[in-house]
Amino acid sequence: MEPYYIIEPKVKKTPFILSVPHCGTEFPSELKGHYNPTKIQQPDDTDWFVQELYSFATELGITIIYAKYSRWVIDLNRDPESKPLYGDGRIITALTPTTDFFGNKLYKQKELEPSVEEVNRRLTNYYWPYYQKIEELITELKSDFKEVLFWDAHSIRSFVPTIRKEKFPDIILGDNDEKTARKELIQTALKELSNSNYQVNHNTPFKGGHLTRYFGSPTQGVNALQLEMIKLLYMKDNELDYSATRANQIRNVLERTFIELIKKL
Repeated sequence: MEPYYIIEPKVKKTPFILSVPHCGTEFPSELKGHYNPTKIQQPDDTDWFVQELYSFATELGITIIYAKYSRWVIDLNRDPESKPLYGDGRIITALTPTTDFFGNKLYKQKELEPSVEEVNRRLTNYYWPYYQKIEELITELKSDFKEVLFWDAHSIRSFVPTIRKEKFPDIILGDNDEKTARKELIQTALKELSNSNYQVNHNTPFKGGHLTRYFGSPTQGVNALQLEMIKLLYMKDNELDYSATRANQIRNVLERTFIELIKKL
């Protein structure tokens, strides 16, 4: 069984792929017993409901791919060799995390934490299949379209002191300092996102993770953007439960942004 889910467009395909790598909540049967059972009942570092928040995208011809397994199994948005994404000394969870964002241990005991061999097994079984499927989707679209947009969708708690001492802005668009997407697309996204009541930052404090940097190659016709948003934009104050009222407001902004981006492709 594949370590991801695909939601096909409900209308004619547009050259747009939406990825949600951190919404997975499942654990492979062979690993489930290794983790602290109270932790995995509700894995806290999950980008809860992001695939549902973006469900409108299929009505715009967008293909959605999202993770099956928790990022605690393997983080699909980290470098496969665990190279740091940032050089500013910030604490960031690993490719195969052993603690959550707040430093709490995930495994029952030290001996159950993944060895080098186990990390490689997880890369083979859970990590690279996600990338290979995205490559396949991009190749299919490029046979019909001149260029493709890859949008990596994320959410985060409004305050994670191990990453940043201040609260996060509402929305952060990341493109690795304008390297992963064509400038017109970046400007369009920023314009539409900013035409709202939300605070929008560009590449601060997130420039886009490994997926954005891996796939983004505008000279090759593949544009990649990462959107990080605080969970309060679509969840209740506990940052665990969905809020339809809040979600509808940000969905309207996202949908308008996607419509304008598709026009530029």
